[in-house]
Amino acid sequence: MLVEVWSDVVCPWCYIGKRRLEEALESFPGREDVTIVHRAFQLDPTARSEGRRTVDVISEKYRTDAIATAAMLENVTEVASTVGLSYQLGGTLSGNTANAHRLLLWAQGLGSAQPLLESLYSGYFEQGLNIFSIDDLVAFAERAGLDPDAARAMLGTDEFVSDVAADQALAAQFGANGVPFFVFDRAYGISGAQPLQVFVDTLAKAAQGASE
Repeated sequence: MLVEVWSDVVCPWCYIGKRRLEEALESFPGREDVTIVHRAFQLDPTARSEGRRTVDVISEKYRTDAIATAAMLENVTEVASTVGLSYQLGGTLSGNTANAHRLLLWAQGLGSAQPLLESLYSGYFEQGLNIFSIDDLVAFAERAGLDPDAARAMLGTDEFVSDVAADQALAAQFGANGVPFFVFDRAYGISGAQPLQVFVDTLAKAAQGASE
């Protein structure tokens, strides 16, 4: 079974959705035959390379004051805790994620996208680390067991730029205008970090559809 996951590395709901998919797979009989593919999706392709506080970005986007913004962050932090994640959102910075997606797509060709994605998510949401500069990303690549020199060389080119755009366009074709977005064997979809049972049921449907 092919599970394609559109996500952005600065989307807190995407990490939660990743955990729920993983939990559903733990009890799925065919989990050994499931291939998870990362698909790039930039929530804000026009974002600056880095440097803006996330709380300021959220306040501007949703036109909320400091109290309302803090409440939004607290809500997602509480949900994250239910799947074993310890978010530290108040100190994060927001930036452009194009290079992070390029690195993930490069790593995917080497079979290491999922460990790298996990490292990026945890580093950003739980440790408050930056994931936007080339130096930041090369460090994450090395921690995921990838060749740092090869990662730096790739990031110095325009490789995978078109792939990031193609992934985003494909999401639009499926009707997705946000993330996380999960597609199972190009037949069943889940939009958002839905409850665990939704993932369990969708995996079962996809497996049954494949056997018919």
